[in-house]
Amino acid sequence: MSSATWRSVFTYNKYTQIAARAVRNSLQESQRLAAEKRGLTSVRYQHWENGEGSAQTMLVPEMEKKVEKSAAV
Repeated sequence: MSSATWRSVFTYNKYTQIAARAVRNSLQESQRLAAEKRGLTSVRYQHWENGEGSAQTMLVPEMEKKVEKSAAV
């Protein structure tokens, strides 16, 4: 497959996501769980006004709850 062929199907970021998922799925159970935790991302934002920052707010609060539950298992 030439580079022009896969570029017409999906982006480089999508390609790296697919490759990373394949690598994670091939790992042993303990290593796979650790790799999946590293793969999770969360976005927080904080509003700043007059040099003072407000409390940080999760962009997707449900994701933080899911991570806490899976870490406890």
